[in-house]
Amino acid sequence: MHLVSRRLLPFSACLLLTLFGVQTIKAQDDDDVIRTTTENVVLSVTVTDQTGQYVKGLKKADFKIFENGVEVPASAVVSFDLQEAPYAAVVLLDSSGSMETRFSLARSAAIRFLDGLRAEDVASVYRFDSTVERVQEFSGGRDLAPTAYAIRAKGMTTLNDAIVQAAKVLADRPEKRRAIVILSDGMDTSSKASSDKAADKALEVGASIFAVDMSSLETPGYIKRQSAMSLKGFADKTGGRFVATPGGPALRDAFTGIAAELGHQYTISYRPQNTVRDGKWRTIEVKVKREGLDVRTRKGYKAPKK
Repeated sequence: MHLVSRRLLPFSACLLLTLFGVQTIKAQDDDDVIRTTTENVVLSVTVTDQTGQYVKGLKKADFKIFENGVEVPASAVVSFDLQEAPYAAVVLLDSSGSMETRFSLARSAAIRFLDGLRAEDVASVYRFDSTVERVQEFSGGRDLAPTAYAIRAKGMTTLNDAIVQAAKVLADRPEKRRAIVILSDGMDTSSKASSDKAADKALEVGASIFAVDMSSLETPGYIKRQSAMSLKGFADKTGGRFVATPGGPALRDAFTGIAAELGHQYTISYRPQNTVRDGKWRTIEVKVKREGLDVRTRKGYKAPKK
């Protein structure tokens, strides 16, 4: 049984830089370990010009990839494409007490997101307050489960734990392109996981985080700044996007911008030349030969440990 949904502008590809299978982050218990299956680094990169327009038509030879400052040889690049492959996304709805006056707006935004799925895309929805709970399983459906309309904002905020849970379920998906969309006021107050651990889990499964800050105009300035810093940190580290919006038309514009960004990507897969399993952070930078272009990617990945 589904309720009637509202339209969102088409939501397609995402800015991803993904590491599949070359890492398993040591966790406190086995349930925290996310395992992957292959040994290539898969980069999905968005390129824009000085006016903010997305740049198409670039070739493999136009890109240079650097890992820890060392250029990856062309022979290590195993695939290159400009494509709109299917993606799996997890929508995280903040249902904590601080979202009481804005939760219905967040729920409407989730409806718009689901309504914009293409036939081949899937999304799951979770809500988080003092606990993290699935609202609906992965589906290509355009409607939000009726149970979502019974949710009432209450309790503390477990944002970090919600991101960890989203990464766990995305790890089991066959889609290589993965995203986590957060609708929250950004103030974690009760998670077991740290923000660093949450970001690492998203990186581990190649999920870019798109974070929409829903703190209200009445939110005290210092809290609003902390909210923005938290959400922006997740987006920056994973190669997604942070959007500051109090809602209304600005929220609709935010989803238009995210949809546009997710619709333009170059996907590059390469074999890491450093095969040492030392668990260290490895930076990644992607450059293009043409001047005046901006290249956006995530910042790197953690190597596997023995």
